[in-house]
Order: sequence, then structure tokens, then C-alpha cells
Amino acid sequence: MGLESLAVPNGGLAEDEAAILAAKYQAVRRCTEQLCEPLAVEDYVIQSMPEASPVKWHLAHTSWFFETFVLLPRLPGYRIFHPHFGSLFNSYYNAVGPQWPRAQRGLLSRPTVAEVYAYRAHVDEGLAKLLQPARRDLLADVAGTLVLGLNHEQQHQELILTDLKRALAGNPLRPVYSRPVGPAGDSPSLEWLTFPAGVVAIGHEGDGFAFDNESPRHNVYLRGFLLANRPVTNKEFLAFLRDGGYERPELWLSDGWAARQLHGWNSPLYWERQGDDWFVMSLGGLRRLDPVEPVCHVSFYEGDAFARWAGARLPSEVEWETATASVPIAGHFLEAKHFHPAAGIAPDDRGPVFQLYGDVWQWTASSYVGYPGYAPPRGALGEYNGKFMCNQMVLRGASCATPRTHARHTYRNFFPPDARWQFTGIRLAKDS
Repeated sequence: MGLESLAVPNGGLAEDEAAILAAKYQAVRRCTEQLCEPLAVEDYVIQSMPEASPVKWHLAHTSWFFETFVLLPRLPGYRIFHPHFGSLFNSYYNAVGPQWPRAQRGLLSRPTVAEVYAYRAHVDEGLAKLLQPARRDLLADVAGTLVLGLNHEQQHQELILTDLKRALAGNPLRPVYSRPVGPAGDSPSLEWLTFPAGVVAIGHEGDGFAFDNESPRHNVYLRGFLLANRPVTNKEFLAFLRDGGYERPELWLSDGWAARQLHGWNSPLYWERQGDDWFVMSLGGLRRLDPVEPVCHVSFYEGDAFARWAGARLPSEVEWETATASVPIAGHFLEAKHFHPAAGIAPDDRGPVFQLYGDVWQWTASSYVGYPGYAPPRGALGEYNGKFMCNQMVLRGASCATPRTHARHTYRNFFPPDARWQFTGIRLAKDS
């Protein structure tokens, strides 16, 4: 059973439901720490850029979330672990209190990694008390926030991998986080799937978990369109590069061209040319570029420029969700331990639209705004999504660093259009 299937009854949690929630909590927390097992203590403290965070900070912040929003309000007699952790590991919740500057998280040599793990153990001990079957009525009052916290920690599992990759990629020793575990294979030939015009409904509806930005479900008129049956491959993006794609301002949005010039982009992030050959840095070290893997670590601007060059465009998020409504969630997720976009199709990926989930998040042409009728929740947790609805673009799907139970058909990921360190790729669309 995935986290998204755990409904919280209004009348309180039954004993077996409390036990399921306790098991889910333990599984998510264990997965986070398993991701850290290959690390040396020095790896925990690196912050490669202001937008990334040290692994140590992710471990502490996810514990801070449970301590702040679950334990302190609901567990009688709970003792905070450290009086300063509330500000050191608060990410952006202004209603809760001050925060240590994001760009300076890498300056915190203390608390030590050992102290952060002790903090996690302290929080886990508190949750174990709260999750006792005898407290199921009390637990029901906070179960929704607890499930939100589990999904929040899964987001940080992905961030641990992407931020760590950004740090290791800057090391001339080419350190290896984890040797990849298969898969290999070929990419299907590119086909265009046709979808008719009409009124469609998008957005989350039902009892399962979803973030607040996925609702309310609403109707949208959609023109007919074509959607590519798979993501853009390295070979296809390399053709764009060799055709001068990074040197042709007519292909780029004005803001995108300015970003390309400012940052000196001439290839996707982590690509490296050696003579006539191209290599890519991965969490498994430096490897030769596989032409049939989905292109990865490109910004929205690069995706948009490629689409123009290819005589296509990026899909809107309405198109993406409509075209994929009947496609089961399948793909190469975090659990596969590949940690890199795969060339082959996952055995359970039946199509006809392939690689929707796992491998790479897919940029859409949609700005990140609230759906009609959207209102953020009241209180501090209303800051989780709503206040970021400006200057961000929506991505759909999931990546090779996304936990399987975190992927969802209506999931709306979002990043600034110049972001490249996430596992972000391209799927094309056209007007029909």
C-alpha cells in the first residue's frame, strides 16, 4: 500500500490503521538513512550552491518538520531536542519563526553529523509514543499532518540525491556515490499520439493523499494536440547542440538567452566533452554519454529552445495530465537504485505513452499558479506550496530519484525556469 492510499477516517483511526501509519513512518525514515549509507562524514556537510543544501541539513530539517508540526502540538510532555534547532532547520516557515540563511547552511560544522542522527532518533522515539494504538484518537487528529510529513520527507530523499550529485560533480576526483544497478535497453521510436479537443477535468479528487496545490479538480477546455510517446533522448539533444542550438538566439526566449549568456551554458549540466566524445557525470561517476537515454539536467529554457528547433513545443500541464490519465504509474524509480535516467523501458511500463514516471521530470509550458478556486491551508502549513506561485514552471511525472509511492498522476512539481540540477528532461507536444 502506498502512502497516497492511506485515507484518514473522520471518526478516528482503528488499531490496524494506526499500525499501518506507524509502519509507513518507519519505512520512510529508514529509506532516508539508507540513502546516506554510502557517504563519508565529509560528504554530509558540502553545500555546492545556494539553492542546494548539505545532506546533514536535509536529515535534520525533515526531523524538525515532525517535531514542529506533529510532536510539539500533540504529544504531551514532549521535550525539544535542542533550543536552537528550531531556527537552524526551519526552511521557510515565517509563521513558525526565524530561519538560518539558506545560502549559509554549508557553514554549519556544528551540530555534528552524529548529533543530527541523535536528533532523528529523538524525534523517532517521540513518534513511536504518539503512534501507539492506545493513542489512536489523538493520532487521528494529527494523521493528516503526519502523512504530509512523510511525503515531505520523500521530497527530501530526492533532494538528498540531487544536491549530493551537484556537490560530487564539482570534485575533480570524480567520486562515486553508488554503482548503477542496470537497467539497459533501447528507446522506442518516436511517435506522435493524437488527442482530441474537448472539455477535460484535471486535478486531484478522492480520499488519497495529495498536496494542496493539486486541487480543486476543475474543467478546462482543451484544443486538440499531439504528444510524443517518449522523452527526448541524448542523441536528439546532441543534434540540437551540433546544429548550433546554444548559439542561435532566435530559438530562445529573451530571458532564456540572457540566462544562457550569464551562466555560459553550451550543453546540459554534467555533460563533458573529451575530444570527439561526450561523457556525463552521474552518481556512479563519469560515464560515456548513452545516446538513447532521456536527456537530463536541462532547464526549462533549454527545453523550450530545443522544442522550437525541433518544430514542436512543450506540452501544457493540462495536456500532460489529460494524455496520461489512463496510463498506470510505472517506471524506474528510486527503489531501482539506478539513480540515472535509463535507456530501456521499465518492464511494467505498458505505454502507449512511455517513461512518464521515473527517469526524468518533464518540463511543461505552464506557469506554476493556483487552480481556479485554490486557497492555501490556514496556518503555517499554508506556506508549504502557495507562496511559491510566482516565477516557477510546472514539471510533471517523476524521476529516477523519486520514491515509487511518491509519484502521482496529478503531482505538480515546480522549479524556476533556469534550474538544472534536478533530474529534469523534455517531452514534446504539437498542435493537431
